[in-house]
Amino acid sequence: MGKSEDLLQTLGDFTSKENWDKFFTIRGSEDSFEWYAEWPELRDPLLSNLPTLADAPLQILVPGCGNSRLSEHLYDAGLPGITNIDFSKVVISDMLRRNVRQRPDMRWRVMDMTSMQFAEDTFDAVVDKGGLDALMEPELGPKLGNQYLSEVKRVLKSGGKYVCLTLAESHVLDILFSKFRFGWKMTVDAIPLKSSIKPNLQTFMVVVEKDKSTLVHQISSLVHNSSLHCNSKQARELLEALQNENLIRKEYSGSSDIVYSLEDLQLGAGGEHTKLSPGRRLQLTLGGHGGSRFSYRTIVLDAEDQSDQFTYHCGVFIVPKTRVREWLFFSEEGQWMVVRSSKAARLIMVFLDPSHTNASMDEIQKDLSPLVKQLEPEENQSGAQIPFLMASDGIKERNIVHQVTSSLTGLIIVEDIVYENVNNEVSRTLPSRDLVFRRLVFERAANLVQSEGLLKEEQSPSKLIGETVRKKTNSSSKSRKKGSQRRISEASNQLTVDHGYLASSYHTGIISGFMLISTYMQSMASSGKMVKAVIVGLGAGLLPMFLHRCIPFMHIEAVELDPIIVDVARGYFSFAEDERLKVHVADGIQFVSDIASSAATEAINAESPDGNCTTSHVERQGASKVDIIIIDVDSSDPSSGMTCPAPDFMDESFLKTVKSKLSEHGLFVVNLVSRSQAIKDIVLVRMKEVFSHLFCLQLDEDVNEVHFALNMETCIEDGCFSEAALKLEKLFKFENPEMSQNIMDATRKIRRLK
Repeated sequence: MGKSEDLLQTLGDFTSKENWDKFFTIRGSEDSFEWYAEWPELRDPLLSNLPTLADAPLQILVPGCGNSRLSEHLYDAGLPGITNIDFSKVVISDMLRRNVRQRPDMRWRVMDMTSMQFAEDTFDAVVDKGGLDALMEPELGPKLGNQYLSEVKRVLKSGGKYVCLTLAESHVLDILFSKFRFGWKMTVDAIPLKSSIKPNLQTFMVVVEKDKSTLVHQISSLVHNSSLHCNSKQARELLEALQNENLIRKEYSGSSDIVYSLEDLQLGAGGEHTKLSPGRRLQLTLGGHGGSRFSYRTIVLDAEDQSDQFTYHCGVFIVPKTRVREWLFFSEEGQWMVVRSSKAARLIMVFLDPSHTNASMDEIQKDLSPLVKQLEPEENQSGAQIPFLMASDGIKERNIVHQVTSSLTGLIIVEDIVYENVNNEVSRTLPSRDLVFRRLVFERAANLVQSEGLLKEEQSPSKLIGETVRKKTNSSSKSRKKGSQRRISEASNQLTVDHGYLASSYHTGIISGFMLISTYMQSMASSGKMVKAVIVGLGAGLLPMFLHRCIPFMHIEAVELDPIIVDVARGYFSFAEDERLKVHVADGIQFVSDIASSAATEAINAESPDGNCTTSHVERQGASKVDIIIIDVDSSDPSSGMTCPAPDFMDESFLKTVKSKLSEHGLFVVNLVSRSQAIKDIVLVRMKEVFSHLFCLQLDEDVNEVHFALNMETCIEDGCFSEAALKLEKLFKFENPEMSQNIMDATRKIRRLK
């Protein structure tokens, strides 16, 4: 052992050919060195896992054979068709001389195992004793290991097996598990050792079988505590790695919304990615592993109709971070519209995020080019350049007005922006070339604008800041762009938010749902009573301020968990309270629950035989009921699958609390944003279990879905929607006629959910 350890110390780098030549020269041909387990322990598990052929000798490759006697033992066990390779000419010469007479059918070749000179589908089995481990020195990274395993996969026949004898260190398991994830069946076993031998490290046998499919199989573990004689750390790490990998494989095999890596596609996930497959849509992450500066969320779409005349076989479409949540790019339906308009047989849609903020488009394109090149279909491999297309972020000028960090919300940003284009109705009503909008953005959801309001001069309510900006400059468009940030800042010194205008279309959508109870609202207004509303989620306060301004018979209570957001709304969005509009810094769920609990407590008092008490109860209970409850909060946990609202607001217990809190004609409104159709379905099922009458509004330009639930037993008929919308329009005191039109247009898109 002393001599062996001294030799290993001189070896140093296990990937150096010169070091191995030196090692084998010093050791000599007759002094075999066995890495890991000996033949008596290996014989039964190894032979039982090799494939069996009835009509021809088994063709076995032993890569990195060194001077181990493993090949000799296999040969003597009745397996003569063995080819041994090693990049050390010294050891191959020694082993050939040692075996040429006794084992004449065994072949020996000097060859680098990471670049083999064999044809595809040559071998029935590859038996590797420590070869992969030697290539996977942590400080050298996975490059050589990747190259070697790619060669193993190439030279193995279908149904062939790769048998890897390894110490199963975590960095080795990582590459083994990922490289053989798609279309390979895998088992892991521990090589049994004599109980008297208690080494620090135990040898494990990983066996993978080549399958032509791209199915994801669970790893079969044959490891039992009784067969483990290694230290507890090695055993624990192996078992944890197996468990984690099987969880990943379960997700891959059970989900239709998988996010692949580029290597996953190259390994066979999602079918042959080099060939066009009409209607195929794959989500993946590009880059981010040292080969590129950034990582990118990417969707690859093959045109649904491949019979079209295409301008490009392959194109790249970059979506800026400010537009990734727009319906056109965010939704699958919208993405297929982009594919059709791009005239590309394959469109690679790349979504930018805050990590790309400081990079220019030239830098992004240079970083992306080698990545997307690996995704082009065979039809584009003629050398044609892949064109880069880009969606404009739509913003001409931007100025950050305020930033503050909250322990509850994180970084909160207030910014003033000028769009390149604005809606036609805004331009007609407010004929300014440069309208300035103030936006509230949370860094934790930077792609979601929390609130957006239109700015106007404080001292002249009818004059917009955009008009001032326009009058202050008569310079060219180039100089205007250079001075844009300074001018916005100057113009913003004397401004306020126009609370008579809603810039967010989903706010318009929320209000359009009031049409469902417009008859009740009309009766309340006629009798001089107040409609009571609770809005959970203040944001910039734009929705409650608009309702306060346009519905004089509405009493509004807004609930906000974060006091800093309340301060921002007051300081930068002109939010103000009065006797009809109050804000509460509280947990929204608890706020609603507390009010409902007080009503329940009063109901107990009604059981008293005292008639006066009963009358008093009826009055108090009526006072505790709310006519409209709106949930408009984002989720702090993106892993929940819902951007809005937080999952707790969709729990059945809370929905039941809402129902108990609503008046007989009450309306419940939820702003729902989720990527997952499964989650949307779950929300719908939960709401159906509590409410009998559900409605939904999906605005074309938004990813938001607004859901409405009615508390009443009887429900408005579809044929009455137009009449109900007209009643609603008459109840509002609109300062801006276009707002009236927007809300009426939205009422026509509300549909009943069966």
